[in-house]
Amino acid sequence: MSQNLTIIEHPLVQHKLTLMRREETPASSFRQLLWEISMLMTYEITRDLPLQEVTVNTPVCQTKAPLLSGKKLALVSIMRAGNGLLDGILELIPAARVGFVGLYRDEETLEPVEYYCKVPDQLENRLVIAVDPMLATGNSSVAAISRLKDEGAKEIRLLSLVAAPEGVTCVQKAHPDVRIYTASLDERLNENGYIVPGLGDAGDRMFGTR
Repeated sequence: MSQNLTIIEHPLVQHKLTLMRREETPASSFRQLLWEISMLMTYEITRDLPLQEVTVNTPVCQTKAPLLSGKKLALVSIMRAGNGLLDGILELIPAARVGFVGLYRDEETLEPVEYYCKVPDQLENRLVIAVDPMLATGNSSVAAISRLKDEGAKEIRLLSLVAAPEGVTCVQKAHPDVRIYTASLDERLNENGYIVPGLGDAGDRMFGTR
């Protein structure tokens, strides 16, 4: 794997991921854990955001201090499961612009089919963070990233809770400029295109559907 893959190994992230992997974890707990883990992962994916120095008045004196600089970043959920990660990130970056790319996976071909796209303007001037809990075959992520580039995005990062080697390779081959952040690089995909050991279908477990 290339240097464009970051595995977030913080103990709290790994602990919460293990709880999410458990088959008996109910949907309500799964959603809460996903919200919590997304906030923790946000610290890593935004570690190098640019800062500018500004002058502020504290209750004691005037001083110079750092603030984020440049255009507000854009968060793009690869629906539907991406919405679970989105909520936690917005807790930390509430001013971020938000977009959505709706894709579903054809269960026979495993290829993505787009049904919705609405993204912020001026993507070319923003850091774009695409979020999808499961990087499995990589086909949906590749399609979503291609769509974002068509909309003008220049700097894109992909945040996934769990990734399969096949998915990482697929994204890196199609979009070698995109940095991937994940809490775990799992073993492989099974014959149905699901991540092993994985945690099942994130969308179904979030919303209690099948």
